[in-house]
Amino acid sequence: MRHSRFRLPLVHLLVAVLFITLLGRLWQVQIVDGERYTRAAVADHVRRIAIPPVRGRILDDRGRPLARNRAEMTVSVDRVALRRQPDGGRATLRALAELLDRPYKELARRIRLCGPKVGKPCWAGSPYQPIPVAEGVAERKAMQIVERPERFPGVSAAPAPVRDHPRGELAAHVLGYLSPGEGKGADGLEAAYEADLKGRPGSREVVVDSAGQVLRTVREQPPVPGSTLVTSIDADVQRVVERALSKAVRGARGADSGAAVVMEARTGRIVAMASAPGYDPRVWTGGIDQADYRKLTRDDRLLSRAVQGQWPPASTWKIVSTAAAAASGYPLDGRYDCPGSYQVGDRAFRNAGGADLGTMNLHRALVVSCDTIYYRFAEQLWGKGDDEAMQRMARAFGFGAKTGVDLPGEAAGRVPDRAWKKAFWEATRDETCEAARKGYPEVAKKDPRRAAYLKAVAAENCAGGYAWSAGDAANFSIGQGDVLVTPLQLARAYAALANGGTLFSPRVGKEVRGPDGALVRKITPPVAGRLPVPAKTLRYLRDALAEVPRSGTAAQAFDGFPFGRLAVAGKTGTAEAYGTTDTSWFASFAPAKKPKYVVVAVVSKGGAGGEAAAPAVREIWSGMYGLEGRKAALPERSRR
Repeated sequence: MRHSRFRLPLVHLLVAVLFITLLGRLWQVQIVDGERYTRAAVADHVRRIAIPPVRGRILDDRGRPLARNRAEMTVSVDRVALRRQPDGGRATLRALAELLDRPYKELARRIRLCGPKVGKPCWAGSPYQPIPVAEGVAERKAMQIVERPERFPGVSAAPAPVRDHPRGELAAHVLGYLSPGEGKGADGLEAAYEADLKGRPGSREVVVDSAGQVLRTVREQPPVPGSTLVTSIDADVQRVVERALSKAVRGARGADSGAAVVMEARTGRIVAMASAPGYDPRVWTGGIDQADYRKLTRDDRLLSRAVQGQWPPASTWKIVSTAAAAASGYPLDGRYDCPGSYQVGDRAFRNAGGADLGTMNLHRALVVSCDTIYYRFAEQLWGKGDDEAMQRMARAFGFGAKTGVDLPGEAAGRVPDRAWKKAFWEATRDETCEAARKGYPEVAKKDPRRAAYLKAVAAENCAGGYAWSAGDAANFSIGQGDVLVTPLQLARAYAALANGGTLFSPRVGKEVRGPDGALVRKITPPVAGRLPVPAKTLRYLRDALAEVPRSGTAAQAFDGFPFGRLAVAGKTGTAEAYGTTDTSWFASFAPAKKPKYVVVAVVSKGGAGGEAAAPAVREIWSGMYGLEGRKAALPERSRR
């Protein structure tokens, strides 16, 4: 009984101690450490969502938009809300696909989260934000989604900014496009100036429950819009160039592609740049389907041939060869025979059509485009061991290296020499020697003569293809053989000839302006070098080229042209290719005495230089300056 009396107070004391301890612990957790635990609890369920900024615009030289943003009704899907539905949202997605007239699989793919084993299309953003699945949705259909949430749970429709090209296909290759889903510049100016155009993303921190449902927003930081890129492209000139190029490609029988460049000779700025065939950049809006993508890649429509296309330059190259010959001691006004053919080793190298043009100086040789004079120069320099003289001059004109233009994917062209020839032979020797043994049976079925020729060439290359021969030098001198240039490289070289010797690294961008319109920075084409050519020689070349459209190889193409209003100088080029139609070139500048612009065009498989490229260039000059009944594309200040 005595023990019972002591036991009860002890129990009460123990309960009191436990209660006091519990209260103390609660006080510590809720009061002392409450803030820390609250942060930890919230942090476990806080998710950060990036808010994309509005992308900056791309404008032409006169402030007209080439690429901008516009609001389009966009349908988005809340992936978390779909997953919480009994069937994982499949019924909702099927109903949405039926309403939008889109394949169910397409919508299902677009809401997948991107990962190492997930191919595109997929969603690269946060799974806690609505995922856009269709842009440009008709308002009638969008309102059905808004007004019937019970049929489309987890689906929303609201205006959202999308990339817009107000001039359709105009300058598509220059502008480039955004990668579907990510909204990041994937080509052209969109890629080159991504850092300026993209802006700075904002962020939103939201609290979600264990099922991923968003409960509330903790904090939000608004995005910063992208800057505006002002270019040197003139939209009106660009349209003239694209129409002339497209007409030339369509009009030349068998032609399959082409390119054209308009450049300011004294600054290195690009005024227009076109590639054919073109494409409509709006195909990327909302995500491109596989059929459209296959068509674009099959026809190489995404290839910007002005900076990525490479062809032998043919006789447009003779400005290089003439400068190299003069530097090697051949007088510009010396007298040189231009026979119908010239023997180099065991092969006769011929003029176009085998024409014997008599004796002439180098001025006349450029006007009538005599080949055999340059064959002789090349063989003689090769025989004296100075076969690199023309290569050195070609590199000084910027060939064989990228121009450094502010566009991605530029090709470097090729200036072949002894080292290149040996390296190429070593890389292809096994294949070449096998062809020399077996011949070309598949070709022989359709064209036995060509097959025999190819086998003979293979046998010759197998035995001694490593050596830089006099024949290689002869081909090099007229821009044939293994020489390759891009239209932009040729335009830059002619600009250097026209401006007195300054070689620029071309630029399309002119300035960057912030979202408020304030100037961020100017973009000036850097000087890449100076031509190692005396002013006298450059003047001689310009004077000779001024005669080409009047009385030379481009005279027929420029027949009736108003030279009194605009003196155009230029050079034709006809790049021969065995078994296919020649490539047509014309490189030009104007006004001839005080050049301001350079215009270059190439038409692949277009025939002779005077047949396809030269007429296209004539049309471009007329459109730029308002000649031959046309309205001037250039503003008056730019024509003075």
